[in-house]
Amino acid sequence: MPALEVPTTLAQALDPAWLTKALEPLTGGAPVTEVETVEVIKTVATKVRFTAAYDGAPGGKAALCLKGLLDVDEQTARGGPTTVLECDYYDKLAPKLAVRVPERVATVIAEDRQNAVLIMRDLIAGGARFCSALDAFTPDQAAESLGQLARLHIGRDLLADLPWVRRRVADLARAQYVPQPMLQEMLNGPRGETLSARTNDAGVLIQAVIALAERDEAGPQVLVHGDSHAGNIFRTADGPGLIDWQLLQRGGWALDVAYHIAAVLPVEVAEKEERALLAHYLDTYRSLGGEAPDAETAWAQYRMAAVYGFYLWSITRRVEPAITNVFTARLGASVTRHDSYKLLGL
Repeated sequence: MPALEVPTTLAQALDPAWLTKALEPLTGGAPVTEVETVEVIKTVATKVRFTAAYDGAPGGKAALCLKGLLDVDEQTARGGPTTVLECDYYDKLAPKLAVRVPERVATVIAEDRQNAVLIMRDLIAGGARFCSALDAFTPDQAAESLGQLARLHIGRDLLADLPWVRRRVADLARAQYVPQPMLQEMLNGPRGETLSARTNDAGVLIQAVIALAERDEAGPQVLVHGDSHAGNIFRTADGPGLIDWQLLQRGGWALDVAYHIAAVLPVEVAEKEERALLAHYLDTYRSLGGEAPDAETAWAQYRMAAVYGFYLWSITRRVEPAITNVFTARLGASVTRHDSYKLLGL
């Protein structure tokens, strides 16, 4: 709906007049007469659960969730294009994939493609449960969510028509969003206190991301979620699903798989279970029609790809330290035990 203004505040997003226009695909144009806020969840983006009353709604009102960059500072607002990327996923890709996601109701995208909001059905109202970022999965739960990632990766044939899906790991390697001295200072703090000096060496980590990007580009490219930690997983009676597509990218399958296993499992569980979980992922991918590498080649790719998730959380500055510190510890431990830097030639 490019003609409709994208709201930048929570008040604008919940304005009945604006929602009347935004929800036209759902309401058929019936005026929204009442809006009731159920819950506001604010991280970098804001997720607001609400009900909208209109004539013809089952039970008189619809349970919905809106996601966008609302009431944010100037720096956060620069992330607007990632909200467009997520809306593009729901508009253009979700209908073509067997990945379980919330039902899209509407997307509103600014004409300059610099900001957007997404409106979905409220899954919690339907009985779903969203995992928290630090939920510790069991191996069986990790296997289920790896199945969803395999269903995403199997859509690789779509990439030829998706120039807007970029190689994010290459962007990370080129941009160096956090300068080396600042990154070293961050790693010297609480986020790196459980890790070895070599794993925490910012200069080596930056070179490792560059090397990983080069190797990743040379291999088969698939659709990659890019941020597959527990906080982006929900559970329904039918199984788990994925949310938060703001880091959607093209790249190697191992970027998602190595990140997911290390992020959702306690370190001692990941050490014990990761080879079996990797085998499960590869079997699932093959069963869906994908061409997966042999076990030892896949193991090497998996070990190198551990650098991606560790770097992503090492440079993170706008998430609660309690979350950042756990993820850098888990993902950094994966880099250490797999000797990822050495595998990448460092």
